[in-house]
Amino acid sequence: MEYRNLGASGLRVPVLSFGAGTFGGSGPLFGAWGTTDAQEARRMVDICLGAGVTLFDTADVYSAGASEEVLGQAISGKRDAVLISTKTALPMGEGPGDWGTSRARLIRATEDALRRLGTDYIDLLQLHAFDASTPVEEVLSTLDGLVAAGKVRYVGVSNFSGWQLMKSLGLSERYGYPRYVAHQVYYSLAGRDYEWELMPLAADQRVGALVWSPLAWGRLTGKIRRGVALPEGSRLHQTAEYGPPVDDEKLFDIVDALDEIAAETGRTVPQIAINWLIGRPTVSSVIIGARNEEQLRQNLGAVGWSLTPEQIGRLDAVSRVMPPYPYFPYYRQEGFARLNPPAVPATKME
Repeated sequence: MEYRNLGASGLRVPVLSFGAGTFGGSGPLFGAWGTTDAQEARRMVDICLGAGVTLFDTADVYSAGASEEVLGQAISGKRDAVLISTKTALPMGEGPGDWGTSRARLIRATEDALRRLGTDYIDLLQLHAFDASTPVEEVLSTLDGLVAAGKVRYVGVSNFSGWQLMKSLGLSERYGYPRYVAHQVYYSLAGRDYEWELMPLAADQRVGALVWSPLAWGRLTGKIRRGVALPEGSRLHQTAEYGPPVDDEKLFDIVDALDEIAAETGRTVPQIAINWLIGRPTVSSVIIGARNEEQLRQNLGAVGWSLTPEQIGRLDAVSRVMPPYPYFPYYRQEGFARLNPPAVPATKME
């Protein structure tokens, strides 16, 4: 397993990490992800550790805290061998104090997460979304207190826009608050919006990307192809409305290219899609999920080998889309590109 520094921090994380959203699954969304109990979770944790995967990601909102509880049981006795990442901010109830990142909510949410996880510290605490109702200074000063108290070691965010993340980083520098070292983002061959603004920001500010849904909400598993009906057991039947949108024709073109490279390499479609992500700029770790041991072992096979430059170029070309304004001139007009070279080298666009 390869390990990388998480952003500008000294925290070393594996290029593959495990997403525990399938643990304790309940409800229409998380129940469709998976319903792994504590016994099976322990087995998955052991498989991960055997492969060098030491980072486990969860969130308080995953099955109303059940994911954290099951993860805590699964790592019991192994705390020193693992890194725990969890997230908070999204609503956990209907009350006025049950959502957001106010001082009161952050402190209570952290204490609740520690209790559910059965630990006295969280390696990486991430804000699951930007809270426009709370001043950024209040959020950062609260995180500063949690770090000083030893309850949190590193801080990060998830699903922030560029200005939200940059404003936070600027205020951290001004007041000496802990800087966000990670940004948990959606990024896949079927969803490359991360590259327009967030990737250049991450490269400039040294914020490591933790990639969620690397298989585009299950669309890059190899089971969805042009002219083939959605498999009956696919979670997309229950969860498509929650996931990022994907243009069908673009998706089918990408899968066609993945199929070709799978035939050339002897690797599976998911392994190729994940391997492509591992090589992208600013990516510190790709979060893989699994509903069973077979899926986990297959996803772990995405490391230990490399795509050729020619294969990477083919995947880049078939998956690239036109960036929105003001980013597209950098790809289309040489003068703009000279002033602001894109974080990812441009390929020819039709």
